[in-house]
Amino acid sequence: MSSTLTSRSTTRSTDRSADRSTTRHTTQTAAPASVPATGAPAPRGLLPVLLTATFMTALDVFVVNVAIPSLQTDLRAGPAAVQWVVAGFGLALAVGLITAGRLGDRYGRRRTFGLGLALFTLASAACGLAPTAGTLVGARVAQGLAAALMGPQVLAILRTAYSGAAQTRAFAMYGLTMGLGAVFGQLIGGVLIRADLFGLDWRSCFLLNLPVGLAALALVRRCLPESRAPHRPGLDPVGVVLVTLALTGLVLPLIQGRESGWPLWTGLCLGGAAALLVLLTVHQHRRGRSGGSPLVDTRLFRDRAFTTGLLAQLAFWLGQASFFLVLALYLQPGLGLDALGAGLVFTAIGLGYLLTSTTAHRVAARLGRQAIALGGLLMAAGLGLLGLAVHLAGTTGSVWWLAPGLFVDGLGMGLVIAPVTSVVLAGVEPRLAGSAAGLVATVQQVAGALGVALIGILYYGAADPAAAFGRSLGALAVLEVLLAGLVQLLPRRTG
Repeated sequence: MSSTLTSRSTTRSTDRSADRSTTRHTTQTAAPASVPATGAPAPRGLLPVLLTATFMTALDVFVVNVAIPSLQTDLRAGPAAVQWVVAGFGLALAVGLITAGRLGDRYGRRRTFGLGLALFTLASAACGLAPTAGTLVGARVAQGLAAALMGPQVLAILRTAYSGAAQTRAFAMYGLTMGLGAVFGQLIGGVLIRADLFGLDWRSCFLLNLPVGLAALALVRRCLPESRAPHRPGLDPVGVVLVTLALTGLVLPLIQGRESGWPLWTGLCLGGAAALLVLLTVHQHRRGRSGGSPLVDTRLFRDRAFTTGLLAQLAFWLGQASFFLVLALYLQPGLGLDALGAGLVFTAIGLGYLLTSTTAHRVAARLGRQAIALGGLLMAAGLGLLGLAVHLAGTTGSVWWLAPGLFVDGLGMGLVIAPVTSVVLAGVEPRLAGSAAGLVATVQQVAGALGVALIGILYYGAADPAAAFGRSLGALAVLEVLLAGLVQLLPRRTG
């Protein structure tokens, strides 16, 4: 009896000790994942380095559109080569993002980001010095692959280096930077080409990345904390092959299809991409259940905020690249503005965007998910005002009829870009940050290509530029209302 009581007492004592140990362990491991492993605050230069790379990538997506007429003349480039100067970058970027997220998880996010930044700077030099159109296309593909190496690491480092209000502010700055690159890319390109620095003409649009990239690269080791997934996940070579083939089959026909008249191969590619995506899903699920390291961890989709946030990202980015495309087409071929004049019109969006994007994190803190919905509805209202202005101005009226609608659209953009990204990643476990960031960035790129393809069909199917732009604006407004509706499916509190 005595031994039994002693045994029970010992057991209870052991259980209490274990509970205390477990509590201490849980408290330690539940510390904000955003604090570096040393427990020190994020280095002061972390945000400038990451945002510099983000701005360079966003700028190079849009600035090339302004450079096309000059480089076409200088390099004697045919229509196919010119198209691939744009498409090669977008295709390589979209295809490489998910794999790049896994590389960061395995080998270190700072190391992968630094490699991507170095390659992007080198590829930019190759673009600016390209002697032929073929060389330029190859350099643009290299640029896209390098940008893919950087993109997921930026999001993953922001997720793991900051917590709480600091993380919200960091994502707000990320969204501001992306928007500035998109909104002012055409204006910056127009200014560079008009200035014709050192007689470089269009080449300055790419060579600008050299001093900026080298300066950022010098600060990478000093300013970025290293982080990786705790158990060094495997590369999943079968998953890499499947996702690369599937995304190539999906994005390539979306980029090339409209220009080529949607030939048979585009339909076959899209069908093959759908089949490969199904195979990828099955493979990832089986690999996860067997204890392996799937390239895309399906556990991410158990989180309602992540899944719904991805759908909201899809709706938002379907409209962004396509809106900038049809606006540029309306301003330049439609109204006859040159690149610099069209870029100046874009400043109306930029002013609205600056006004709200710098305070979006405060609005989101007060309104929660409804801040994104408010942004979507403001964008829909801005597009409605634009449609009315186009109806009044046609192709002969003053371009400044467009300013009020562009300004309101910019207000809405500023309320969406950072909060919708923060919502998707806020609740993701640090060990899944790279995989999640790769998925988010991939959705952005694929949605952009899909939006350009679909809105392009509407635009080019109309009789004149004014009617084409008006028709496109109607479809884009529907997307923004859809975004506001999707946001209602998010949890009331996310992250």
